[in-house]
Amino acid sequence: MTGTRVLTALVLIPIVIALVLFTPTWAVALATAIITVLALREYFALGDAIGHRAYRLWTVFSALLLICVQWNAIPFKTPAASFVLFGKDHFYRSEAPYSFLVLLVFVLGLAVLTLFTRRPLVESLPAAGISSSALLLVAFPLSFAVRLHGIGTPMDGPRLLFFALAITWAADTTAYFVGRAIGKHPLAPHISPNKTWEGSIGSIVGSLIVAYAFQYWLTIPLPHLLAMATLGNVAGQMGDLLESAYKRSAGVKDSGSLLPGHGGILDRIDALILCIPVIWYYLVLVNPSM
Repeated sequence: MTGTRVLTALVLIPIVIALVLFTPTWAVALATAIITVLALREYFALGDAIGHRAYRLWTVFSALLLICVQWNAIPFKTPAASFVLFGKDHFYRSEAPYSFLVLLVFVLGLAVLTLFTRRPLVESLPAAGISSSALLLVAFPLSFAVRLHGIGTPMDGPRLLFFALAITWAADTTAYFVGRAIGKHPLAPHISPNKTWEGSIGSIVGSLIVAYAFQYWLTIPLPHLLAMATLGNVAGQMGDLLESAYKRSAGVKDSGSLLPGHGGILDRIDALILCIPVIWYYLVLVNPSM
């Protein structure tokens, strides 16, 4: 199993790095859309396991619309795309509230589906719940990968998204080996019995080491990089535990089987789902010099 896991990582990691560093933001948006659809498919399966059938097509449509909005929120050199979708004034707004409009449209769509479909009424609340949680807990935070890739100069965004990936990968690796070597105190035994406080602390150290190395590649001051790594790591660990709780609720070991040795897409991106938006909002709210 470990060999299969390593082999899968050796194949996927170079592809992801090339996509993040050497392709335009629209390509990252397209890749994010594909990953989101696959992750939602696994999330819906977890809901099916406990008898909660989502409004799948509507949730996927809303997720894709959300990613489109996130892409269009990036200040382009040409306003053509914004012109088509949102009007001429959009190009001059860096923080337009269209993502909240998507959420409102999603809720209105849920209302229509609940009132006018032929599903048994007993399924109304579970269907709305699993659909809403899929959009809010998976698609919405993951869509910030597009915003992060498009932030700053054409070099800043890709490097910052790679920074989020790198600290997460380092966190997973160090947590695994430190936990196996010296882990004794369970972190959340009712959710994930194999995770330990020692592994969690090792995870943070791994992220900080990567952040220190990135000071030679990013113009952001080291204290900010360390703060971003710490906050992103904690958010990532919460995302990992959150997905473990979903799986335990559904009574499954993995969210899927798409990635040999790793399980499903959700198993692979669970930490990134919360890490990426935390880093994005640190950059927006703290505004370190870049």
